[in-house]
Amino acid sequence: MWKEIGDREAGKIRPNSFSSRIKSNRISNLQLSNHKDIVSPHRGSINSLQVDLTEGRYLLSGASDASAAVYDVQKATNYEGNGLIAKHKCLFSVDKQHEKGHKYAISSAIWYPVDTGLFVTGSYDHCIKVWDTNTTQVVMNFKMPGKVYRTAMSTLATSHMLIAAGTEDVQVRLCDISSGAFAHTLSGHRDGIMTAEWSTSSEWVLITGGCDGAIRFWDIRRAGCFLVLDQSQSQLGRRPPVLGRSAANKVSVSKLTSAGPSSLVKSRAPQKKYANGHGIKQSTIGRMPAKGSARQRVHPGMLSIQDRATAHYGAVTGLKVTEDGMYLLSAGSDSRIKLWDLESGYNTLVNFEMVRLQTSKAIQLAISQDSAHVFVPCMTVVKVNILSMLSLSMVFCEYSSHL
Repeated sequence: MWKEIGDREAGKIRPNSFSSRIKSNRISNLQLSNHKDIVSPHRGSINSLQVDLTEGRYLLSGASDASAAVYDVQKATNYEGNGLIAKHKCLFSVDKQHEKGHKYAISSAIWYPVDTGLFVTGSYDHCIKVWDTNTTQVVMNFKMPGKVYRTAMSTLATSHMLIAAGTEDVQVRLCDISSGAFAHTLSGHRDGIMTAEWSTSSEWVLITGGCDGAIRFWDIRRAGCFLVLDQSQSQLGRRPPVLGRSAANKVSVSKLTSAGPSSLVKSRAPQKKYANGHGIKQSTIGRMPAKGSARQRVHPGMLSIQDRATAHYGAVTGLKVTEDGMYLLSAGSDSRIKLWDLESGYNTLVNFEMVRLQTSKAIQLAISQDSAHVFVPCMTVVKVNILSMLSLSMVFCEYSSHL
């Protein structure tokens, strides 16, 4: 540590490199907490975990023994070790003994985004159930055509209450909580859908990954997907950050101003009005191309090169969008983790190490709020990736998730 500080003071290492070394040193010393213990009632492997988004207090878990449980991670049930170890037992659990419980493994368990009064579970018994947290009763049941691998709800949604379901069927199904029926289906994948993730910048954009190796982007208001990620389309490095581009624009404007008002009049091109009423073009993510464009004429159902593009050499098992909506992380059964630029749709070619990932079921990736750390479950360990979105540098560390 002190050596790095001395090298930085002497100017031997750059600021970004110094920051990366400090972060990697801290994360390498990461250990399991000895002061908080979550007492699990599950008798099988835990497939899904989520802390509620409203209070950040209640943890929901789903396991392979067909049980789901809720814990209070802030208020301990009791203390041990002279008050040093806080024990958190589950507030309640539902399992096979429940009259409306799942019969097979629960693959996905998520909170209703704006209220802890509801939670959603998906199972290998071909069912998605919506539960009332207070009464622990099923208030809605959606029958699916196959095993449910993943369920997802948009945290931004104000106009819909849709559950996106990825199953072993080739179609993505949208379940509407407000009506208790299927809203519609999305067709395009050629094999089962292992994972689904909503965009963090638009409530209408859904991202899915399938066993066919494809990652598709959907605008749920329209038919067909509007983007298929292609691993052969890549960009070395990164695009300029927003601040950098703003500075460049300021420089160009200052040059024009110094040239005089006459040159400004000559160089000013007619500004195109966009749908938002301004001359500034909004992000293309979540918007379909204009009618008549070449991309619009290629229908997703056609056997075109674009439609058959793949993001992984195998099933896509995990997806996670960064909080700023600029990047997408994907994991596949080819033991690869990839980082995608959502503005260009290109693979950024970040050199992640090959990891041993679960291939028979979807995995749950987690990203810290500052998009600096990525947690990847790799069989019996959890690997922590230090990812700097500014320098795209990475370091992998790992710690055992079980004693």
